[in-house]
Amino acid sequence: MPSALEELPSLIEPHLAARPEATALIDGERRVSFAEFDRLCTRTAAWLHAQGVRRGDRVAVWLVNRVEWLAFLFALARLGAAMMSVNTRFRAAELAHVLERSGARLLVIQRRFRRIDFDAILDTMDGAPFTALERVAVLDAGPALPARVLGKPTVAFDAGALPDTPAPPSAASGDALAIFFTTSGTTQGPKLVVHVQRNLALHARDVARALGFEAPGSATLGAVPFCGTFGLFAALASLAAGAPVVPMQAFDAAEAAALVRRHGLTHLLGTDDMLRRLLDLDETAAAMPSLRLAGLVLNEEMAQRALARGWPVAGLYGSSEVHALFSLQPAHLPLAERLLGGGMPVSPQAEVRVRDVESGELLPPGQSGELEIRSATRFVGYLDNPEATAKALRDDGFFRTGDIGRVREDGSFVFETRTGDAIRLGGFLVSPAEIEAVIRQLPGVADVQIVAVEIERTRRAAAFVIRSANHQAPPGEAAVVAWVRERMAAFKVPARVWFVDAFPVTHSANGDKVQRAKLREMAAARLAGAA
Repeated sequence: MPSALEELPSLIEPHLAARPEATALIDGERRVSFAEFDRLCTRTAAWLHAQGVRRGDRVAVWLVNRVEWLAFLFALARLGAAMMSVNTRFRAAELAHVLERSGARLLVIQRRFRRIDFDAILDTMDGAPFTALERVAVLDAGPALPARVLGKPTVAFDAGALPDTPAPPSAASGDALAIFFTTSGTTQGPKLVVHVQRNLALHARDVARALGFEAPGSATLGAVPFCGTFGLFAALASLAAGAPVVPMQAFDAAEAAALVRRHGLTHLLGTDDMLRRLLDLDETAAAMPSLRLAGLVLNEEMAQRALARGWPVAGLYGSSEVHALFSLQPAHLPLAERLLGGGMPVSPQAEVRVRDVESGELLPPGQSGELEIRSATRFVGYLDNPEATAKALRDDGFFRTGDIGRVREDGSFVFETRTGDAIRLGGFLVSPAEIEAVIRQLPGVADVQIVAVEIERTRRAAAFVIRSANHQAPPGEAAVVAWVRERMAAFKVPARVWFVDAFPVTHSANGDKVQRAKLREMAAARLAGAA
């Protein structure tokens, strides 16, 4: 039976009733109470409704971490509409893909942020393919609001100047579409992962309970982009628990540590790259005595350094399909076990099992196979991609993760490796085929393979390129890098490009298969030789 607790707006309603003036968000020098945030959500919902947004519509939001990002999410939920969450690192090709695939009626942007010139990116794009898109809303527009963007009329959005207009009656419901995330894709681009409000509301409460957000005095640093499931659930779990969130528009290690000290923050959830940058600070600059949980993906050497500074760390597991923070390794485990990916699911109702990848038989605890997950908070499917959805979901509701791991006797599990070729770059799971498809469009490139390498303790993409025969001006490394940088997020740009005559392959009756493991070995050897 439908429950109001399955609606996304229900996450903040208990705090509105019990302590409306308590702090929900800290935005620079400004503290935003739950009552103020609720008013902003109501006014934003009324503004969206005036723009023609209705139940079932999709709105693409291309913003950095800021109060308005969360206000748009809650406002859309009140209208029964969905957010197409757009990564701020996306460039023209990726933005075009999600706008076209999602069928967004409205695009919400800000004009510039640090080195990101959103205007310049949009100027390179042809808006004709985006037939569903009706207008573009611009934050921080100033007096020079362009009349049209992507060939569509523009409208300014100023959160501080919204009229106190009542929103229409709530259309929120547990089964209403809530948000689309991008996940690793193919040559056709990333798939769009669909979640309904129920998934978000239930998982936020589970995370709040399991990761200690409900403890008195809790407060969270919103350091990871809200556009991904990791950053979003750090924020939603905190709000669900009534704990303040401090959004960071871009991660800076010294600034992050200073914010933790200034506000007495207890939760800092981020990537291993963020942890490395924090560890590179001296002890005074990195001091964070109030921290209770720094749940980051890491190795034992990094963990020892973090623990020496008093930062509690643990292994996690998650994905766009089952959400980040799906599980956390128990604190009582020995350090080596506690740092492994996986853990105990935050939802007591979630189930994890393991299936032999060859025989298809279910395996007992301790044996490795493909991890399968069933949970009330898993995704409902890939948008307009029934074939991919059917391949990912079994008839009994279990999601085939594509990850290899094992379950423990106590119901927790261990992630071991990926079954496919997807690689994690900049904290995001990326399909090499997506980058390869862009590079193959460069004149003079016959073929390309992408692998992940470690450069200065950071995971980066590297490209092996076969040049076209008889091309008058074969591209060099700089040309390949520049080509990708103009078209894709910075974390997808190859750090190194090597030119080869052929790829190592395995010959079989089903055709030749590129030996990616061999390419990774070749990359490691070349990097070592250049050191």
